[in-house]
Amino acid sequence: MRKPSGIFAAALVAAALLLPLRNAMADQSAAPALTVSLVTPAERDWPETVPASGWLKPWQEAIIASETSGLRVTEILADVGSVVKKGQTLVLMSQDSVQADLRKQEAAVVTAQANLTKAKANADRARQLRSSGALSDEKIVEYFADEQTATASLQSEEAALDSQKIKLAQTTVTAVDDGLVTSRSAELGAVVSSGTELFRLVRQQRVEWQAEVSARYLSRISEGLSVDIDGPDGRPIQGKVRLVGPSIDTNTSRAIVYVALPQDIQPRTGLYVTGTIELRTTPALTVPETAIVFRDGINYVFTAGEDKRVRRVRIETGRRNDGEVEIVSGIDKSARVVTSGGAFLSDNDLVKTAGEG
Repeated sequence: MRKPSGIFAAALVAAALLLPLRNAMADQSAAPALTVSLVTPAERDWPETVPASGWLKPWQEAIIASETSGLRVTEILADVGSVVKKGQTLVLMSQDSVQADLRKQEAAVVTAQANLTKAKANADRARQLRSSGALSDEKIVEYFADEQTATASLQSEEAALDSQKIKLAQTTVTAVDDGLVTSRSAELGAVVSSGTELFRLVRQQRVEWQAEVSARYLSRISEGLSVDIDGPDGRPIQGKVRLVGPSIDTNTSRAIVYVALPQDIQPRTGLYVTGTIELRTTPALTVPETAIVFRDGINYVFTAGEDKRVRRVRIETGRRNDGEVEIVSGIDKSARVVTSGGAFLSDNDLVKTAGEG
């Protein structure tokens, strides 16, 4: 038998040395890229939601103003942030001139009453003597006219007295409703005129969310719908639609939806927050948020087949709730979806399922 040539022998030796390396590389390529957990999409009943954003504002504001003129502020009994009750005294004004005018008017009423008493006595005597002819008809008419004039004069003076009493009462400015004082214009010593704003308050401390929504949703939004608001302190707030605005902004094609908040929830006004309005409930096919892989502006999930290899599948997502995402298209409920680690996988990677030996 002829011995192999030197070159051929060297090739055989090299092949023998490379064979273990090739086997090792083959084993390495067949090794799982990652150990993963798999889930099948869940079927949920979720409400359809409308995104909204807007400002937290007072449900209603009340303006506390002076009802009289020319009086000086002598005492201020409330400040910004004060919680006040209806009828509570907020400001006191000087009463000296008003009380003097009141005493003067009380005297005028007494004078008018005396004049009426005298005129009435003369008129009564004229009635008694009318048939006797002791008084002329002219004098009788005069006495009757004096009685009517004195009666009207008394009524006028009494009305003026009532007016002075009202003016005296107006020197004490009170809250028109329960509420929270949000601004104060009253200054100690200032001489105010009628209509001057002294305080502004949030009626009953009620705050509402004035949410802007796209006009295309208006036909589906009605009073009483539930609303989820992302609270300014990170805690969610549950509200109810109170009123759907009657007009649409022609520049933005958006409308205002007024959302009532629970009375025990009193966030600061003037904050801009976001939230969602819940419409009707519909079925949703969902997967955990961790299963979504976002690449190049597109959402994907990885699904595993019987061969333990994963496939990257493009999907369309919808609603989100409690750590789950709605899958609108791309997979069905029989898919086996990788729940996490998708960012480290590539299409056709071999994986190992958690729990396998």
